[in-house]
Amino acid sequence: MSVPLVLIPGAGGRAWVWHLVEADLRRRGYDAFAVDLPAADESKGLPAYADAVVRAVCDRANGDTPVTIAAYSLGAFTAPLVWQRVPARQVIFVNAMIPRPGETPGAWWDDVGWEQARTEAARRNGYSPDFDLDTYFLHDIPADLRQVMAGHDVPQSPGPFGDICAFDGWPDVPLHAIAGRDDRFFPLDLQQRVARERLGVEPDVVPGGHLAALSRPAELAAALARYL
Repeated sequence: MSVPLVLIPGAGGRAWVWHLVEADLRRRGYDAFAVDLPAADESKGLPAYADAVVRAVCDRANGDTPVTIAAYSLGAFTAPLVWQRVPARQVIFVNAMIPRPGETPGAWWDDVGWEQARTEAARRNGYSPDFDLDTYFLHDIPADLRQVMAGHDVPQSPGPFGDICAFDGWPDVPLHAIAGRDDRFFPLDLQQRVARERLGVEPDVVPGGHLAALSRPAELAAALARYL
């Protein structure tokens, strides 16, 4: 039996964002499962998000069974709180806000120089530096899927953004990063720099934007499967 793979979503907290990758990995024989987070609840923050993931892991597998953790975007701040409570086999960050110990999600943006990296990438690559969802999130999503997405859109509360990501350091397991080549929200050069500085790893690059799990699910699933 394959090692379970828990898929942590980003802002909005909907497991649905992973559904195409999850299905692809299951067809390959992997025990992949995504988790809903209470992202719309302003009273919930990182500890509650970790609780949701830990419950799902314990429901899916024996609490002593090592799991692979894959964390997307904001989900990277939940991952450290999870691996302290369940045994991890490895951790994979996908288009992720890779944290430093003690950092908050709200501080991450300035800490990594996100705004400058985003606007410089926009000017360099010929799209608008003025932020909007179509340009930065939906630019490579197929039209039919964009229509379906509206029914799964959940606003992200500010709940977790002031929460400290309480961990002392990286676990003694393999750490990986996957970066979308066409990500406009977290441009590739930003992701590469953050992964090198914070994890000491070089990200694997896959086609697709920030929502590569929806726009290029087969390529992202294949990249994850290489680690599994």
